[in-house]
Amino acid sequence: MKMTILGSVLAGSTLLASIAQAEDTISAVHAFPETLIYTKSFLSFVDKVNAAGEGVVQIDVRGGPEAIGMFQQPDAVRDGVVDMVYTPGSFYGGSLPEKDAMVTSNMTAVEARASGGIALIDEIHQAKMGLKYLGWFDSGVCYNLWTRDKPKFDAEGNFDVDGLKLRGNNVYNAFFSGYLNAQVIDLPTGEVYSALQRGVVDATGWTQIGLIDLKWNEFLNYRIEPCFFSTDLGVIINQEKWESLSEESRTILQDVAIQHEADSVAALRLKRDEDFAALEAAGMKVVTLEGEAKARYLAASVETTWERMKSVMAEQPGGTDNYDRLLELFYDTDAAK
Repeated sequence: MKMTILGSVLAGSTLLASIAQAEDTISAVHAFPETLIYTKSFLSFVDKVNAAGEGVVQIDVRGGPEAIGMFQQPDAVRDGVVDMVYTPGSFYGGSLPEKDAMVTSNMTAVEARASGGIALIDEIHQAKMGLKYLGWFDSGVCYNLWTRDKPKFDAEGNFDVDGLKLRGNNVYNAFFSGYLNAQVIDLPTGEVYSALQRGVVDATGWTQIGLIDLKWNEFLNYRIEPCFFSTDLGVIINQEKWESLSEESRTILQDVAIQHEADSVAALRLKRDEDFAALEAAGMKVVTLEGEAKARYLAASVETTWERMKSVMAEQPGGTDNYDRLLELFYDTDAAK
């Protein structure tokens, strides 16, 4: 009888131990500092996963660019140094130019998931980089040009960049160089504040939100409308790690990611409105392109970036096979009219 009870206790202990060991843990890093609104959005997603996945799956955030450099993070997750990364697709656009379909998209993630666009981007990530594309977060927010001095326009109403020291990066350089004919100065996000402070640059592209978080509004006084592009921030996971997770873990991660795609659209649009009001109250001026100049500006932002995507795709395995399909799934031509 004693042996039977002891055996049951041991069996129960073994079962409890196996359950405890079954919890999946995912290491993660994020591209931007914790103070930025986009990082806060990602950390909110992490909290949701850890609440829903208690005892099943947990995300262990190791930090941001101080842990792994922002431009090294995509390679780090591909190589298994870390399991998950929250980053713009543009940070690994050389390996996956198809991300430009998201940059030029006029849809939210909710709409792109319904169209099948995100499923296709996931397939391409797996095929080209050995990564699972979990979700497109913080969509529905576009970019503006922000300047220190009052913008200049030519006789036809086009934005005149002559003499402008414009900060560029991988997201919008095709537009800035290909249409605006600007000589850009490439700088990572973390170096822009000091560059503005020292007068190295006097204008930059940036999203509709986050300028206050970064304190760039201390130097920038004008916002140029209309806005263009879309944020392309997403969560990628090492494919081997993804496949090693339990089915329940994968379900929780995917379900929470899909919900956060929707939640983040609403949250960031509210934040945009709050930021715009605060900036304008502090003296930010808004300058708007009109008529044909506006139409040319918006069309060029899309077309120059599509051209870049197609040319880089053509040099890679698979070529431009998915080009037309990507545009169909990520760009609503009716909404663009």
